Amino acid sequence: MMGIVIGVDAGGSRTRVSVADSDGEIIATSEREGAAVRPGEIERSASIIAAAVRDALITLHPTFGEPRALCAGVAGVGRESERRALSEALMNESLADDVLVVTDAEIALADAFGDEAGIVLIAGTGSIAFGRGPTGVLERVGGWGPTIGDEGGGLWIARRALSVVTAATDGREPDTSLVGAILTAAEVDEVEALIPWAASATASQFASLAPVVVASAEAGDLRANALLGLAAEELVLHVRTLARSLFLDERAAVQVALGGGLLEPGSALRRRVEHRLKSAVPGGKVHAAPIVAVRGAVRRAMQIGTEQGAD
Repeated sequence: MMGIVIGVDAGGSRTRVSVADSDGEIIATSEREGAAVRPGEIERSASIIAAAVRDALITLHPTFGEPRALCAGVAGVGRESERRALSEALMNESLADDVLVVTDAEIALADAFGDEAGIVLIAGTGSIAFGRGPTGVLERVGGWGPTIGDEGGGLWIARRALSVVTAATDGREPDTSLVGAILTAAEVDEVEALIPWAASATASQFASLAPVVVASAEAGDLRANALLGLAAEELVLHVRTLARSLFLDERAAVQVALGGGLLEPGSALRRRVEHRLKSAVPGGKVHAAPIVAVRGAVRRAMQIGTEQGAD
């Protein structure tokens, strides 16, 4: 089928766009700041996504024609009302003939397993697990957002690290290298300055403290190591819960894929999660290949075009 398609992966820290030709080959890409949906900010997310899409499209020769379909996997659109509102906002941007808005976890699942059964665990700025059972049923665990959820994600880790820093400063906890590391990362000179910093920090800025915790844990800091272990436990619980729900038993054979900035291959948190999964979800088989969520969005966009071409 002729025409190009657009895939979008919009998380809390970054928005990635890939444009593919009729054969599914990537012909243009772009990247902008995060466009995860926050309450009351649908238009902001749509604006960032639209700008990123146009960044990619402007590099193409006019002979490629107009995009026939766009699939956007976006963090924060777990509710139907948000998906519908963002879809309408993106349609108003006239980016493609057809627009599909799904969660970022759904495009990760599409990249990892296509239409097969399996579970994906994403830990970046936030966290979520999403899976498809043997019967095709889709379910999610987590993904409740930074205010009341996202356990094990970057922002969750960062907030707890800040509490450790203040407790250590008070003497309520032992000394920790996290104090100096967090101050350096936040570019402030004293712990008291973290109060206004935290009050004005974006989700992306908050989440940028998570790698500091990881580095401190790797360097041997006991408090950072404990915090990273707690994050791993929370993330594994997401997978265990889905395995029991979709596959009836955590000992059943289930494919598990790990994605997001905190779970990249070789990362300290990924190693902890993989180790803990062996006992918590003994039937799980972890995929070594990294998830490229925007590739999953392109796949979904290609399917939209195919379905319409058959009509």
